[in-house]
Amino acid sequence: MSQQTQDLDGAARRAHHDFIGQPHTPDEGPIARAEASADGLSTPDAPLGPLGPPLDRRSTFLRGAAAAAGVVLVLTASWLVYLARSELVLIGLALFLALGAEPVVSWLVRHRWPRWLGVLAVVVVGLAAATGFVLLVGPLLADQAAQAPAYLRAAQDRGTLIGDLNARFGLQEYLTGDQAFAVGRTVFGALGSTVVVVVLAVYFVADLPRIRRTAYRFVPASRRPRAVLLGDAIAQRVGGYVLGNVLVSLIAGLSSLAVLLALGVPYPFLLATVVAVLDLVPVAGSVTAGIIASLVAFTVSPTVGGLTVGFFVLYRFLEDYLVFPGVVGRVVKVPALLTLIAVLLGGALYGIIGVLIAIPIAAAAHLLLHETVFPRLDADD
Repeated sequence: MSQQTQDLDGAARRAHHDFIGQPHTPDEGPIARAEASADGLSTPDAPLGPLGPPLDRRSTFLRGAAAAAGVVLVLTASWLVYLARSELVLIGLALFLALGAEPVVSWLVRHRWPRWLGVLAVVVVGLAAATGFVLLVGPLLADQAAQAPAYLRAAQDRGTLIGDLNARFGLQEYLTGDQAFAVGRTVFGALGSTVVVVVLAVYFVADLPRIRRTAYRFVPASRRPRAVLLGDAIAQRVGGYVLGNVLVSLIAGLSSLAVLLALGVPYPFLLATVVAVLDLVPVAGSVTAGIIASLVAFTVSPTVGGLTVGFFVLYRFLEDYLVFPGVVGRVVKVPALLTLIAVLLGGALYGIIGVLIAIPIAAAAHLLLHETVFPRLDADD
């Protein structure tokens, strides 16, 4: 065997992976020559070698194959998205919540907290808030459950308001039939989905820096700087909206609690919690919460009911023109008309979840239009 042949065989032996296809033999022919060349490509900085030359994009075969593959890929992706639409909604909602927690985590990191500790602090505070909510509402719900026999007796008495409604609409049959089972199944399904969303959101916010880097790697290097600026601006608007919306809801709940306690409305803590939760839903949420609280207030007296209605009308005005613009408006920067249209379309397309994410999606679209589409349309040819 000549020296050249021995050198080639040695290079091929070094390139042949120690745990794949052993033993290495000289009769590998052209593969051995490729392995010998591969040994020269491998470097400490690029152990698997540099990128090869790009394919000839002018090739008719490649163009046809790329077009056919593109059609198949789009159809396959559309079908997979349709099959996994419920799971994708949960994943998207979890990412939505993670972006809402990210401003707090990043603030802690900038103040020299390790990221893992910042994420842990946010999770602990969130769990503490959820636990406090359960401890607050749980006894009230138990008290209401203890009054269930009285409600059932009233439902059978036509002389009471509940009995009259039961006779007209069949409330008792509705609550004791298959619909009650369906409602219970829906509630347990929602609880399971909530747990999944929370766990995913924790993983997302913990790994968000790596997710961010990976997402930008999909953008060509020539366009990556601009993509970084636009992507971070969108993420900042989404996160600011989520965090601001939670703060606005807390303000709504606390102010409602103070008024309901002052007016002597029954179950003020429970009603204030309902106000805070429903206020997370743009436009319709606070109106619905105000109607519920006002109906309970009218059971005390017409005066208390009227004062409660007046408070919620006044608060709705203050929230739209003072609280929400001051807390969220500076971050989202979406015109009021676009907000209303986005909420209506989001609700029509995907219910409550669509309403919740409509405004940040509108904010992202608004930003992209003003930063990419309109400048190109306004530019001279």
